[in-house]
Amino acid sequence: MTGKSQLGDFLQARRSQLRPEDAGVTTYGERRRVPGLRREELALLAGVSASYYTRLEQGQSLSASPEVLDAIAGALRLDESERGYLHDLARADRPRARRRRPAPERVTQATGQLLDALADTPAIALGLRGDVLAWNPMGHALFAGHLDPGTPDSPDRRPSMARLVFLDRHTRDLYADWPSKARAVVGNLRLVAAQHPQDTALHTLLGELSAQSSEFASMWADHRIKACTVASYEMRHPLVGPLTVLQQTLSHGPGPSVVIATTEANSSSRAALTLLAQVAVPLAGRDPVQAHPPHPARTGAAAATD
Repeated sequence: MTGKSQLGDFLQARRSQLRPEDAGVTTYGERRRVPGLRREELALLAGVSASYYTRLEQGQSLSASPEVLDAIAGALRLDESERGYLHDLARADRPRARRRRPAPERVTQATGQLLDALADTPAIALGLRGDVLAWNPMGHALFAGHLDPGTPDSPDRRPSMARLVFLDRHTRDLYADWPSKARAVVGNLRLVAAQHPQDTALHTLLGELSAQSSEFASMWADHRIKACTVASYEMRHPLVGPLTVLQQTLSHGPGPSVVIATTEANSSSRAALTLLAQVAVPLAGRDPVQAHPPHPARTGAAAATD
C-alpha cells in the first residue's frame, strides 16, 4: 500500500467510475468494454498527453505539478476532499528521508479537560489512526458500553474505532445504516494514509482489516474519499433503544481529535441520552472525574502532564 501504487490505483478507479456522458464525452453509441472513461479521453479532458497520463497512472512518473494534478482533478470531477487527497498521494510518491518512529499518542491536558467539561455529552478522543485515547462516561456508554471503560488507559489495549466498526458485532448493530458509517471510516483512513504514507502502524491496521473483513477490502478498493467531520447517524442502542445523533469531529491541528454526539432539543433522542446517563453512567450528575476516579479521560490528561 505504498503512495505510488495508491496514486495509480486511485486514478484508475475514479476514471472507471466516471461515465462518458457525465464528463461530456460523446460515444456515438459505440460498444465499450468498460463503462468508464478511457485513458486518452481523460487525458484530453485534462489537457495532458495520453502517454504522460498513462505513465502517471502506472506510477512511472513522479513529477506531476500541482497545476497538472488540478487539471486531472477537474477532469475527474473530484470534490475538495478528493482533490486534496490526490495531491497528498502525489507527494507521497516522491522520495523522502526515512522518518523516525512517531511518539506514542496520548491525551493532552486540554483535551482531558474538554472531555470532563462535556460531562452530559458523549465524547471520545481519537488518535491519528482512530484509536480511542480517552472517553468521558457518556462517550463510553454510547459508543462502547460493552467494553471495559479503562481500556484506553493502556496503549496495548486501546480500542480502535475502525476495528470496532468492521469487526465488532455490538458496534455493527449500533448503527442502523452501518454501510454509511463504514464508508465514513474507510474514507477517513484513506485521507490519513495519503498524509502519512510511512506510518507502519497504519499499514498494519489496513492489512489486518483487509484480511479479516471482505467488506473493508471492497470499500478500500473502491477508492472513495469522504472527509466526514459532521454526520447524522441513527443508532440502535441496546439499553435505550433508537436515537439519532449528530456526530461532529473537533480537530485543532496535530494531536487527538474529539468526536462528540449531540441530539436535537426536546426530541426523543435527547430523552434517550438522558435515560442513558441515568442507566449507564452512575452518579452522572456529579463531576465525572470524581464519580469515576480511574476514568481514562483524567488518567490520560494526568499522564500527559507527568
